[in-house]
This record gives sequence, structure tokens and C-alpha cells, in this order.
Amino acid sequence: MLPNPTLDQLQVFLTVAETGSFSAASRVLNRAQSVVSYTIANLESQLEMQLFERSGARQPKLTEAGKAMLEDARRLMTDLQVMRARVKSLKEGLEAEVDVAISVMVPSQAVVAVLREFRDRFPSVTLNLSAGELGMVMDAVLSGKATIGIGGALLKQDDSIAVEKIGHSFMIPVAARSHPLADIEGPLTLADVREEVQLVVTDASGLTKGRDFNVLSYKTWRVSDIATKHALIRGGLGWGGLPASIIRDDLANGTLVHLDLPAYEQGEYPIYAMRRIANPPGPAATWLIEAFQSRLSACPNHADFTASLNEIKAPDLPLAAE
Repeated sequence: MLPNPTLDQLQVFLTVAETGSFSAASRVLNRAQSVVSYTIANLESQLEMQLFERSGARQPKLTEAGKAMLEDARRLMTDLQVMRARVKSLKEGLEAEVDVAISVMVPSQAVVAVLREFRDRFPSVTLNLSAGELGMVMDAVLSGKATIGIGGALLKQDDSIAVEKIGHSFMIPVAARSHPLADIEGPLTLADVREEVQLVVTDASGLTKGRDFNVLSYKTWRVSDIATKHALIRGGLGWGGLPASIIRDDLANGTLVHLDLPAYEQGEYPIYAMRRIANPPGPAATWLIEAFQSRLSACPNHADFTASLNEIKAPDLPLAAE
């Protein structure tokens, strides 16, 4: 017959191992020492192995088998604590899990900082995170795949979604230092960029089908995501717009150069919090929205950002929302 130790037996075993004696464990557990000893003896009988070496020692000492069992007991008790916390949270109305869709336009520094605090505040809540381009965030919220969405590209009016602007980011036209456009002095004209390859992200959501944004070149290479676009532009294979927060280091060290291209719209790129009206967020999701708003609302305005481009090599320059 397989051993079937109880959680109480495991708790007593852990307490004896951690306190170093049966008497100390009895005080911690508020039980008679004889009860503690009896519980350990029963556990050893069930497992058919000795957990403590008692003979010739003033204090019980873990046997090799006891040391091996100790880690298993700790893991089981930790899982029990997690389950208890989850039950308590559910009774209080806290979500069991939260599905979040985040645009790549949201600065990674802000995402990491918010999610780190989320982990500490809501240890029992499972987080399912997806990231994407353009209409992906809105599409995920509309389809119910995401409880909340944090991003831009509010591509159509939909009365089933509650939308709140919580910050903004910027797109900057850039090229590699080795690219021909980087050698042209003064503002670039449309004629300068028309025949150069422009890297453009294709919207996988389909919400922008047939629409292009800031596409100025006759030659375009279309990629699936910002990361690929970033890598190809850094490699000198074309020019294009990238979120300021992503290319901060590239601009500072000269790997990429900002293109002075008046025809390219470089205003604020609004970032929204989105959710379905029929599915109001619980405490954890509500906290996420407020935390992102707190961080992203501190973005520099357009005038400050434009001025900052002249000092792009300053190490402490805050580009976009950070």
C-alpha cells in the first residue's frame, strides 16, 4: 500500500526539522510533546523509513531519508499555502487570472516595473500576457481574449468597449548610420525617400486592412512585428518609424540616426486602456490599469520631446514614456 501522509503530519515534520527539537516544535504548534512524537512516529510508519536519528543525540537529527523528504514536504506545504491564498482571494472577489494584451508601443521599462509590482501585490493571480502590433490589442479585447488592453491603434469606434487615454509614446523615422539617407544634410524631402526601401509592420489583426500609416516610399518591405523591423533597420536594409522608447540606446550611441523628415508625422501616439463594458475588471485588473496610467501619464509633451532630439546623447534623457 502506498504511503498517504496527512498535511498535518507534514506540518509537524517540518516544524520539528526547522526548530531542531520535539519540545520546541510542541511549543510552536501548541501541542503536547508526546503528541508531536506520536505524529512523527506515525509518519515514519506510513513512509516505512526513519526520518530522525534519535539515539545517542540530545536533539533529533534528520537522517538522509529525512533530508530528502524535507524538500518534498516544504514544496507540498507551499502549494497548500498558495491554494489557501487563492481561495481567500476568490472569496474576496479577486480574479483567479487576468488576461492582458499590451502594445509594443508601451515602453518596456514601464511594463516591467508595473508587472513586478503586480506580482508582489497579487501573488495568487495568474497573469496571461500577450504583446503585439497595431490593432492586436483592440482585437484581443473585442474577441474576449484579453480582459484589458494597454496600447494605441484605436482603429474603430465600438460602443462595447470602454476606452481611456492613459499616456502616449512617439514614433521616430530612423535609419542606420550606414544608410544613404543618413548622409543627406538638412531636412529630407519626399523625393529623397521615395526610392528607398521603407520597413512597414503588417497588422495581423486585420483591423487596418487596406490602410497604411506614414508610408512614404514607393518601395516597402512588410514585416510581422516591431522587433524584426528594428533589426532590419539597424542592419541598414531600409528606413522606417520606430517607437522612441525602443531605440533610445541606438540613438544615443549612433547606431541609428533620426531622420529630419517633415512629411513623416511625428506627433504623440496615444496609449489607451481598453476593456469590454460587459466585462468590468476585477480588483487586480483595475489596479493594472491605474498603475499603467500612473507611469504613462508622465510622458514628456511633444515640444519637450522635439527639443530633446538635439540632446539625444544625454545618458539620462527620458524618451517617450518611461
